Amino acid sequence: MATHRLVPTTWHNVLGTVPPALTVADGDSVVTETIDAGGDDKHGVARWPGPNPMNGPIFVTGAEPGDALAVEIIRMTPIRENGWTRAVLAANVVDPERVRDLPPRDRADWIIDGAAGTVRLKEPVAGLEHLVLPLAPMIGCFGVAPSLGQAFSTATSAENGGNMDYRGFGPGTTAYFPVSVPGALFFLGDCHAIQGDGEIAGTGVETAMEVELRLSLRKGLKLGWPRGETEDTIFTVGNARPLDQALQHATTEMFDWLMADYGLSAVAASHLLGQVVRYEVGNVFDPAYTMVCKVEKRWLPRPVAR
Repeated sequence: MATHRLVPTTWHNVLGTVPPALTVADGDSVVTETIDAGGDDKHGVARWPGPNPMNGPIFVTGAEPGDALAVEIIRMTPIRENGWTRAVLAANVVDPERVRDLPPRDRADWIIDGAAGTVRLKEPVAGLEHLVLPLAPMIGCFGVAPSLGQAFSTATSAENGGNMDYRGFGPGTTAYFPVSVPGALFFLGDCHAIQGDGEIAGTGVETAMEVELRLSLRKGLKLGWPRGETEDTIFTVGNARPLDQALQHATTEMFDWLMADYGLSAVAASHLLGQVVRYEVGNVFDPAYTMVCKVEKRWLPRPVAR
């Protein structure tokens, strides 16, 4: 198993079937530097227009439709000492009658201290003069090419992943995507130093990162929607609007996972989910919302042999 370094010279504002920038084998690792959601690199130089320019795609040898691509997020290291957000909540997350009263959504700059593991406003506002947040890197937008020759904007998300903005997609997490085209064609970008649930300001702390990933195939593992796994949890992701449809997708995917991989009947899976499931909001700013359905591994039976 080899480690490759991907040095982009072009980026993409869609996830689709385009010529690969790199070809790797099953189980190989990739190290690459991302640019931020607006297209600025680690030096603050504009390299590509937004939204969310993607590195890649990466072609994984042997990946075929009907497989799943496992993306292990090994490391995310800030390569810039600053990031940015919007300064005010997005209009769609407050009551409509309050929208006219919102201040302008100006850009706010943040200081990222990788050594200290902290993030703070460059120019603190009243009441937040001493606010120092923990560095919590996450990938905002990543996934694989969709089926049928489609190309989905990096502003949104679907069955193939995309701009999900879920804060759980950080180091220590393995994400799983349904493969729809030969080679999977994996894309990556839009990294955040920290972000709350929902990306309700329309951004996380947008910055550039060096990311290390391991790409592996799960042959014959047919997924409907993205999945994820940490040391302690499994989770499924639904991307849609309205929000209840995203929840339905995520719940159905988890329901199927519990029955297929853990041998539970429909009744047993229902009992388990009904009492221990946890839901988290990935994104409520973009055209497709993201809902996450999560179960702690301590409640799961031993997986069935495949």
